[in-house]
Amino acid sequence: MKWFLKIVGGLFLLAALLLAWPAYQLAGELSKMRSEDPLVWEDDIRALEEATAGRFSPGEAVVFVGSSSIRLWSTLEEDMAPIPVIQHGFGGAKLNDVVHYAGRLVNTRGPRAVVVFAGTNDIHPGAVKEPEVLLASYQLFVQTVREDGRDVPIYFIGITPSPLRWEVWDVAAATNELIREWSATQAGLHYIETGPALLGPDGRPDKAYYIFDGLHLSEQGYATWTSIIRPRLLEDLDIDPASP
Repeated sequence: MKWFLKIVGGLFLLAALLLAWPAYQLAGELSKMRSEDPLVWEDDIRALEEATAGRFSPGEAVVFVGSSSIRLWSTLEEDMAPIPVIQHGFGGAKLNDVVHYAGRLVNTRGPRAVVVFAGTNDIHPGAVKEPEVLLASYQLFVQTVREDGRDVPIYFIGITPSPLRWEVWDVAAATNELIREWSATQAGLHYIETGPALLGPDGRPDKAYYIFDGLHLSEQGYATWTSIIRPRLLEDLDIDPASP
């Protein structure tokens, strides 16, 4: 009986640790997020490089790059199929962090297209960057990705309206609008709007689309992203949805 109780206790402990791990991991990312030094992400970047090295030939895959909403998208490959994807998200990243590592996470892969989601960690209560500053950062990202002269298509997923950061949504919305307007004037730049689909009937973020922290997307949230992003890429990149 004692052995049985020990085994049951051990299983409960293991389950508790597994449940606590996502929260612990997110806490570590939030700690790095507070830094303006992109070098705090060096270990994360190396891990991404190693995990995805040699997976696709140049011009074959779409690189998804950005912050934790990209990193936590556990079903990305399945959701985007048959579009080949490289998942290069690092949680807590700010837009300038993505700019800093664009050469290693994007350019080295010679992508067919790039999908970026970043900027939400630059806009949160108590630490808000102005929309014009974030537009300049995104423009630098585009310049970096296209430094070889190739006009690779780049898609910016608009910053999402989350329950946790709803009080600064006006700044995020203004940032989205600046990036959308500028992208419309540039060849091969695209803006993807998902925000309205994540709102409830009251016009506020629907908590069903977010996990416990009120910031990161839930399974339902990612399903919504997929329903908007995948058809857009399939059409623009002329990929047959039925291809293997």
